[in-house]
Amino acid sequence: MSATLRTAALALAGVVGLGGAALADAAGGVKIGLISDFNSVYSDIGGQGNLEAAKMAIEDFHGEVLGKPIEIISSDVQNKADIAAALARKWYENEGVDMIVDMPTSATALAAMEMSKTYEKILIVTDAASSDITGKSCSPYTAHWTYDTYSNAHTVGSAIVKQGGDTWFFITADYLFGHSIERDTGEVVKAAGGKVLGSARAPLNTADFSSFLLQAQNSKAKIIGLANAGSDAINTIKQASEFGITAGGQNLAAIVMFISDIHSLGLKLAQGLIVTEAYYWDQNDRTRAFGKRFYERMKRMPTMNQAATYSSTLHYLKAVQAAGTKETKAVYAKMHELPVRDAFTDNGTLREDGRMVHSMLLLQVKKPEESKAPWDYYKILAEVPGDEAFRPLKDGGCPLVK
Repeated sequence: MSATLRTAALALAGVVGLGGAALADAAGGVKIGLISDFNSVYSDIGGQGNLEAAKMAIEDFHGEVLGKPIEIISSDVQNKADIAAALARKWYENEGVDMIVDMPTSATALAAMEMSKTYEKILIVTDAASSDITGKSCSPYTAHWTYDTYSNAHTVGSAIVKQGGDTWFFITADYLFGHSIERDTGEVVKAAGGKVLGSARAPLNTADFSSFLLQAQNSKAKIIGLANAGSDAINTIKQASEFGITAGGQNLAAIVMFISDIHSLGLKLAQGLIVTEAYYWDQNDRTRAFGKRFYERMKRMPTMNQAATYSSTLHYLKAVQAAGTKETKAVYAKMHELPVRDAFTDNGTLREDGRMVHSMLLLQVKKPEESKAPWDYYKILAEVPGDEAFRPLKDGGCPLVK
């Protein structure tokens, strides 16, 4: 049956009175839900790009698995935990959704994880970053795919401390994500013999960072750690430049930074920043092929979150195919069993605590004169093996780990 005829048949079934869950059961296909930030602070790093990436994974399966259609639905969560919980409950319970992917903030991820446990359905987190997701708050059906606050803190934080950046002041997004970055990076700094001189906590989606930057400036810390992301990080860096902070001798450390942020800032402002990403489109032939394919659809290169949404959706579908069923426990077992080898990573494995472990890249933003083409933004300083970048399994406090 063609995709057009299949869609028509499903629409007709809805007309004669089948509900969402019944329709999914009748069709027997796989239904994926994507919960993202389409309109706010994290829309550039995920949003529509995540949805397109998931669609690309579905296209790689020619729109069906086990001889049945693959359907995807999406919704904007408005970065609110209560909306995330309500959507996940509705989708799992009433609309026959088999797997949910994305989750833009740690609070929304943790809320949806509770629904994942309740309904015994798979959740894959590709945007949210708190290391608690696979630590004390780990869940039996949740996978954490892209990066986390521990991996970024240890990759970027360690590199900066080794270069002499041994006193830090944090500007922190005032919710779990920001608190986790501040905690995890602070531990790295202290373990290396450095000091954390203080922090200023800013509400999510703040427009004016002047008071927080003033506190950071007055601290005299060598490094101002940005425990935020997306447009909040962009605004902090822009306003720090206006304040003359870097000209005055203090340096910024962007713990969670994306290529879309570099694009928005421009190389003149971003040059020299040391960042970490799980994916860079210009790393090798494999990443370049995916980057080009994504660019043809979105007219911009993918962020690591968007590449990871492709990867996790593809891996889920491979697991369904290998299991011969979409039943949660069988599929999740196959997700752990199968290696992750795709455009995002060629060395990934899904661990017992739900952490997908893979190498991370330590990168430095190029000077304007070093960039030879659009989106040619990074110098690769090192590829950090996954077992060095991510928290050891025994140290996370996940109750699922025996």
